[in-house]
This record gives sequence, structure tokens and C-alpha cells, in this order.
Amino acid sequence: MSEPVVDAKAQKDAFDRYVVPEIEVLYRVARSITRNPTDAEDLVQDTMLRAYRAILRFDGRHPRAWLLTIMRNAQINRVRRKRPELLRDPDATMERLADEDSEDLGPEALVVESQFDAAVEQAVGALPEKFRDVVELVDIQGLSYAEAAEALAIPTGTVMSRLHRARTRIRKHLESSGAYVNGRPA
Repeated sequence: MSEPVVDAKAQKDAFDRYVVPEIEVLYRVARSITRNPTDAEDLVQDTMLRAYRAILRFDGRHPRAWLLTIMRNAQINRVRRKRPELLRDPDATMERLADEDSEDLGPEALVVESQFDAAVEQAVGALPEKFRDVVELVDIQGLSYAEAAEALAIPTGTVMSRLHRARTRIRKHLESSGAYVNGRPA
């Protein structure tokens, strides 16, 4: 069986055109997903490798959404591979992850930030998946409504509707937990 013929120059040109300009965004999103600089770099590299392999099949529309979809799928696969570690000793794994997140903060900032972050994370985590996905893409990763719609394969209006409903649910959750008072973080 012979290998498919790949136009290396076209592949490199397309990669340089569509992927390279998005590297900073990819890293920023990966950092927010993994909450660890080393894991973020690994995830970006994995995303770029997958994008390079598939670049000649990419139609050129919405490269950021395309790359973030690749990243999301790569992260899902990475999490699946890491689950055995969580199952062996979940307390030690979660403690290690918490320690990695808190290295750069002073004691007061750490307490305030961790309380608010925990409330927000809990509010987002309590959302149904269809709302949570939209919040992660638009509010956390900074995609436009159109890019999020393409990444999720839903209409733009649906993205807008779900985002509005998700934000309302998050706000109510934060108000009921005391982390959000009179329209502002407590």
C-alpha cells in the first residue's frame, strides 16, 4: 500500500497562514483549560501537530474555531488517558493540581481568588453541558458567536440564546452563594 502524496509546500504555506497566527490564542486557551503551563504547552503542540496533518483538508473558514475544536478533542483524549491516575489516588492528584495553581499568589489574594474562582467554577460546572460548552468557547476562550457556532455545529442564534441563559444561571448561582452582590463580585 503506498503513502498518499502530500504537497509539502502547500501544507507548510497553509499551516503558516492559518495556524501560526493563532498560537498565542491557543496557548492562552490551553492554559485556561489545563491550568498548568507545561500541560498547556503539550496540548498546544498536540493541537498543532493534528492541525498540520489535517491542514490540506481545511477549507480556510474560521481557523480559530477549527483549531479550538481540534484542541478540545485533543484535551478530551488527554483527560481520558489521565483518568487512571485520578482513580488510583484522587486526593493526591487534586492536591497536586491545586498546589500548581496557587504558586504565584500571596496569601490574601489566594484566599479571595480561590473562593470566588470556586464559586464561579461551581456555577459553570452546574450548567447543563450545552450551556457550559457555549460559556467556555465565548466567555472563557474568547471566540466570536460565529466561531463558537461553527465549533459546536449549531446556529449562531442558538449560541447567543444559550449564552444568555447560561449567564443568567451563573449570576443567580453566584448571588445565592454570596459571591455576587448587587451585580458585582463580593
